[in-house]
Amino acid sequence: MGHWDSAGIPDDFDGLVRMFPLPNLVLFPHVIQALHIFEPRYCDMLTESLESDHLITMALLIPGWENHYQGKPKLASVVCIGRIISHSPTDDGRHNILLAGLQRARIVEELDVTSSFRQARVELMPDVMPEDFKDSIDEHRRELLNVFRSVIPRDSANSKTITDLLTQQLPLGILTDIISYAANLPIPIKQLLLGEPNVKTRYLTLMEHMVPIMCGGQDTLGDDPTQSSPSKSELEFPPPFSDN
Repeated sequence: MGHWDSAGIPDDFDGLVRMFPLPNLVLFPHVIQALHIFEPRYCDMLTESLESDHLITMALLIPGWENHYQGKPKLASVVCIGRIISHSPTDDGRHNILLAGLQRARIVEELDVTSSFRQARVELMPDVMPEDFKDSIDEHRRELLNVFRSVIPRDSANSKTITDLLTQQLPLGILTDIISYAANLPIPIKQLLLGEPNVKTRYLTLMEHMVPIMCGGQDTLGDDPTQSSPSKSELEFPPPFSDN
């Protein structure tokens, strides 16, 4: 977390977003993702973003996208708006950026645009905390951290970022997002968690899929054999660069 997180969505945000679809990445609020951008259309997207609000919205491509990648393959309906916090161009016209997740949002409509990259109108999805869940938040935070601590690799557990995560009193909504991103869960489960603004439901869903991992079992709900699970490298902050 850092100053980028407190900045949040700009006050003049009008709901229009530039979309960066990928088949194997689900960005969450409150985390940082490294991206390597080289396709001309996404270089165009990056240029426009850097010249304006520095926002890029990550969207997940739905299975079957391979046959329509250069067109408009279907996207998951819930996306994550991110802010560029670091940009390093390369000598060959490519770009390395760090994108900080800010806010989950739901696609209302995809726009018919002349730009080379896709754009959409979205509605923000703020966290919802049920009243009947507030009194037990501290207990649930401890339970989630204990499960997460038991499944992360030892070398990752000793990193400063993970140590800070395990010791800070983060709000449960933020904690579920960070662990959903970092945990070794199938991509469809990560998308399911991104799509849930209710903190209680998100916590229960995350715990449901974390416990089998802790016990050495295989999480299968929503699993697709064509989708690969995230590797241990996702526990690095920032993680290794993801290609477009």
